[in-house]
Amino acid sequence: MQIGKLKLVSAVRRRKTVADMRREKLLGKLDEQIELATAQVEGKTFEAKRAKIVVDADGRRGRELVPARVKQWWWKASDGKLLFTIQYGTKALELAKGKSAIEVATLQELVEALQSVRAAAEAGELDAHIEAVSASLGAAFKRKTAKTSSRPH
Repeated sequence: MQIGKLKLVSAVRRRKTVADMRREKLLGKLDEQIELATAQVEGKTFEAKRAKIVVDADGRRGRELVPARVKQWWWKASDGKLLFTIQYGTKALELAKGKSAIEVATLQELVEALQSVRAAAEAGELDAHIEAVSASLGAAFKRKTAKTSSRPH
């Protein structure tokens, strides 16, 4: 192949921002929830897999897919409707002031609602909500300032 036959363009690879990485993390979790809900609608079981590094008897390290537990984000309310929250880490995203849950009537509607939320997240509509939750989660990991000691040195 000759270089002259190729289409040459000027391009610079865009680096992923923190918001991009957080959005990808949420999209991965939403995909798991969609698969879990779809499996329940179809009456099947869903088993997620995670890569885990294992050491065999000879001391060699290798990567192996192992089953992982996926905690569902929805539950049945007392009136029979389904409620679900969008989780980022251990916190639920607050989608509107004081409202973090979405209500649907059936499992099929749940799948459709999760797909709508996924589309919104992919479009970046949830970035501000993710940032707010991420800031509150990050605050728990910040080093606390040392109190001045009353002991003489």
